[in-house]
Amino acid sequence: MAGSGALLRQCPLLLPQNRERSVYEGFVTVQDRDFHIRILLPSDFQLKNARIYCSWRLKKVLHGYHQIVKQRLQHCSDLVSFMVELKTILEAALKNSQELHAPPPPEYYSYLVRDIETLGWNKVVYVDTGLNTIKLKGEDSCGRQHLITLKLNAKYPAEPPDCCVDFPVEFAISWIPQSSLVDIYNQFLAALESLKEFWNAMDEIDEKTWVLEPENPTRSATMRRIAIGNNVSINLEVDPRHPTMLPECYFLGADHVVNPLRTKLNNNMHLWDPDITLLQNLKEVLEIDFPSRAVLEKTDFTIDCGICYAYRLDGAIPDQVCGDSRCGQPFHQACLFEWLQGLPSSRQSFNVIFGECPYCNKPISVKMSMKKL
Repeated sequence: MAGSGALLRQCPLLLPQNRERSVYEGFVTVQDRDFHIRILLPSDFQLKNARIYCSWRLKKVLHGYHQIVKQRLQHCSDLVSFMVELKTILEAALKNSQELHAPPPPEYYSYLVRDIETLGWNKVVYVDTGLNTIKLKGEDSCGRQHLITLKLNAKYPAEPPDCCVDFPVEFAISWIPQSSLVDIYNQFLAALESLKEFWNAMDEIDEKTWVLEPENPTRSATMRRIAIGNNVSINLEVDPRHPTMLPECYFLGADHVVNPLRTKLNNNMHLWDPDITLLQNLKEVLEIDFPSRAVLEKTDFTIDCGICYAYRLDGAIPDQVCGDSRCGQPFHQACLFEWLQGLPSSRQSFNVIFGECPYCNKPISVKMSMKKL
């Protein structure tokens, strides 16, 4: 092991705490800042098995560098060489942290104000006090309002801002150092128009049917669960790039109700017409009229779970239904799975459990995804 003199020169504030020199505690100094550290060496003095305890301030500085520190522990031959490596890592971490939190240069603000004035302050919804976050509003050709949030760093406009939008697809901007907020805004408007047909389809569903899930759909939501009748619904997954094409469909409900709908879908799939709306296609292919919002209330379809007596459970609604036509009681998937697990007469095969309906004692089964177990 290297002599104590070399360690003292590198870290004069890091001192041994016992005669064996297996415990060191004190401070490592970098850029005139002292960071508390405690090092426990094993009996064989192998650094790869050493334990290091850092102050919360040192942990904060080294956040993101833990793997590098571990590698240095593995490869350094003695404590002195490790402390030299640690100080080098700390130097880099502090430098990167300072650059990250350094205030933008004056030209950053002049570029930004110029860009906003060119774009128009009437399009700005929000600007934070540091001029680092900006929210802009835009409107598609159907009159829908949309927002884009821009997070700028100090190197703007040499580097593009991070963009956050409520889109069902990725929004990737094209950027060169000569670009401006106007360029981003124009790309934002173009993206809005490319998604117009998707939002038209989803808006028609939201306005003319009873949507059970999601409860408050966002503009990025591609899924809709639509009520067809009591304890019967269809789950749609719409492709935002091809919203008038046949979506992924999944029926939820008792087999004696759902099976005829599946049969109609399979038999009439060839009738699907991309030139008419998604909702109209669904009506014609399934040969049904969806329950009218003008005649019925949503509560007519929101029947509570027969086990927990609640409609929503951790955001989920009852989607398991007893297949007996005289019963048809709905349950949450998690509730039914837990109920059947507790019955000695139930049997389980992988993640599917078979048992009896809590209400009518007729056979019932439920599949639980491993994620929910």
